[in-house]
Amino acid sequence: MEVTDGFELTLAEHVATLTLNRPAKRNAVTAAMWRALPGILADLAADPKVRVLILTGAGGTFCSGADISEIHELGDNDDDTGITVVAEHALMTFPKPVIAMIEGYCVGGGCQLALACDLRVAADGARFGVTPAKLGIVYPLSSTRRLAEIAGPATAKLLLFSAELIDADHALRTGLVDEVRRPEDLRDRVYGLAATMAGRSRLTLTAAKQIVDGRAGEAEVRAWQREARESGEMAEGVRAYREGRSPGFSWHAK
Repeated sequence: MEVTDGFELTLAEHVATLTLNRPAKRNAVTAAMWRALPGILADLAADPKVRVLILTGAGGTFCSGADISEIHELGDNDDDTGITVVAEHALMTFPKPVIAMIEGYCVGGGCQLALACDLRVAADGARFGVTPAKLGIVYPLSSTRRLAEIAGPATAKLLLFSAELIDADHALRTGLVDEVRRPEDLRDRVYGLAATMAGRSRLTLTAAKQIVDGRAGEAEVRAWQREARESGEMAEGVRAYREGRSPGFSWHAK
């Protein structure tokens, strides 16, 4: 699968890894990268070989934010057409589990991307910040609300008002990240977690993600429950449990 400059994509054991790959610029995201991300995600969503996505950065840094040299190409970042918001929304609504594997700096647009993932696992040396106040930029509405929902209003205000960086332990206490690991253990934990998810029921994961994210109602839930019965997913899960083996769930998207 082809991706634009600034990204690297690999696939192994049903786990795709999308790497922000501009280490000399601490993986600052160019306008071209923001524009390309929704298309890359659409291709990955449609690929039945991909069951879980890991988003990370090259060279020991997750992402230092949007490339400030191209700030005028980013537009006003309104919640309909701003290229960073469109990319963020594409990541948030990606139908399969997404894990952010975070080392080093996760700042500005990097936090925006990380918070759009389902889970965030960080190395204990990671640093986090949301820095529009240093640049006189108004952070997008959807991004601000998501920050407040995940980390809480007080932490959102601390980050936005001060533009200071916080460490991984602080981020963990506020819910900005879900786990903190030693750098030498980070990769094993993230890929182990991804492998576990890749072996679970696609139907269950799809339903759970949309329900938790508030994008499904009672009618959708009833339809998924009916599909679980009629497709044999539930029967396979129960049969595997009784036989003491791993289930062989179908991952063919419908």
